[in-house]
Amino acid sequence: MRVLVVNSGSSSLKYRLLDLGAGTTVAGGLVERIGEAGSDVADHAAALALVVTRLRDDGALDAGVDAVGHRVVHGGERFSAPVVVDDAVAAAVRELAPLAPLHNPPNLLGIEAARAAFPGVPQVAVFDTAFHQSMPPAAYTYAIPRDLARRHGIRRYGFHGTSHRYVARVAAGVLGRPADAVDLVTLHLGNGASACAVRAGRSVDTSMGLSPLEGLVMGTRSGDVDPAVVFHLVSDAGLAPDEVDGLLNRASGLRGLAGANDLREVHRRASSGDRDAALALDVYGHRLRKYVGAYLAVLGGADAVVFTGGVGENDPDVRHRAVGGLDRLGVVLDEAANAAVRGPGRPVDVAAAGSSCRVLVIPTDEEREIAEQAAGLL
Repeated sequence: MRVLVVNSGSSSLKYRLLDLGAGTTVAGGLVERIGEAGSDVADHAAALALVVTRLRDDGALDAGVDAVGHRVVHGGERFSAPVVVDDAVAAAVRELAPLAPLHNPPNLLGIEAARAAFPGVPQVAVFDTAFHQSMPPAAYTYAIPRDLARRHGIRRYGFHGTSHRYVARVAAGVLGRPADAVDLVTLHLGNGASACAVRAGRSVDTSMGLSPLEGLVMGTRSGDVDPAVVFHLVSDAGLAPDEVDGLLNRASGLRGLAGANDLREVHRRASSGDRDAALALDVYGHRLRKYVGAYLAVLGGADAVVFTGGVGENDPDVRHRAVGGLDRLGVVLDEAANAAVRGPGRPVDVAAAGSSCRVLVIPTDEEREIAEQAAGLL
């Protein structure tokens, strides 16, 4: 099966055509600056038309496309598995937009453009939140009045589910076990970051909540803060609610602490003696280590801690901050092996020989996971 994977953002459209039978990527690329001033790409329909032209000119469409798989960030409580898109599904994605206002609307624009560009080809929506629908009520319930929570859909949903599911499955293979026979702490670390507790191949807890703001310190997101901080910023600092939202989502995290959201730059500044950057690394590592410990407790121990994402795969210092010195919890890092791994391109175990819990660095492949889920559904 040949699946075209579309990841549609507010001003970009990432695509990749995979031949699952051959196990190869046929083509891929990115269209940027959609709808921006001076751009030749007016909207998402024009972006997808450009993608089709590129694929056709390269001969990538000569063998056709069997399905188009779409990343959709928020599926709410309605979607716990991939679905073939019809008018009702498209309407549901639109109705869920208040839970992900920056993501679901452009995701839907990509779906609508692909439905028009590939008439008759099945369109499959794969939801970031779906993997976490297996969480028990104790993990996803917030301690607020239950009627209010139910009425407004307030609960922990979790995100990065496609990545967590992919690396959990690969980790099981590395450990030589079926996916439903491993317990893992998976860490997707990039500009956005989340942790997940995986028991028997299923998500049982995750750090992101109603939105992607909760949890770990990220590039521009604060992660966990006392909710009273919001009220204090409104009443004492005089900020409007939308200003607080922008502050916590786009001006906090590493950017707020160190003035840069790229960890490579934060490391460079810290190495040059910048105390704010050094503190940012300490805060980032402390929060990450705290979640690793919490999820080891949730699981009662794990078979492996898994690092993935741009930071998780490429930053030995972050991995050391997260799990170095956790010998008493059964996690023993091989410091030399860890220091040598940057962007491995394949799964690598950086735990010491005697560690009862392995430490795996696994490159994520969300597009392949979306393609495989779409193919499996069809």
